[in-house]
Amino acid sequence: MAKTTAHASPAHDWRQLHLGRLLGHAMRRFDARVLHLMAHNDEVPLALSNLAARAQVSAAHIHITRHLGLHGSRLSELAQAAGMTKQAMGDLVTQCEAWGLVTRAMDPSDARARRIAFTETGLAWLRAFERAVAQAESEFRQEVGVEVATVVSLGLEAYAGAYPDLESNP
Repeated sequence: MAKTTAHASPAHDWRQLHLGRLLGHAMRRFDARVLHLMAHNDEVPLALSNLAARAQVSAAHIHITRHLGLHGSRLSELAQAAGMTKQAMGDLVTQCEAWGLVTRAMDPSDARARRIAFTETGLAWLRAFERAVAQAESEFRQEVGVEVATVVSLGLEAYAGAYPDLESNP
């Protein structure tokens, strides 16, 4: 009978190589690349570029960029779309408001509510984000090959589509 050890070799350790962990690492690498590209983009306002370069802007701040409607959103809508609590999203909105990315105004359809909307600076940030995502995706295709990138993309779309309520439950 073979003796088993508590220390499996790293190459065979399922805890390190399972799909969820690999997806998490890939997402962090992708987001870090996008933030790096934005930090070095001449079209990003200098103050925001400096924040990104000093790692003051995180993937969490990108939730606002990803989920804020072009015509504005209520905090509750934004939090739900990002899969965050209203309190956590409120903190991010406050930071982004201080940086000049967004503004809060009264909601014309409900005087009790406020709408969060991109400022002109925020729209410039959004355009830079779009370009950075496109470049990071292009780099991914170059690194793994077009065929693999297509299969990964289709697989992730199918897998994520199987759980449509994931982002709506903070």
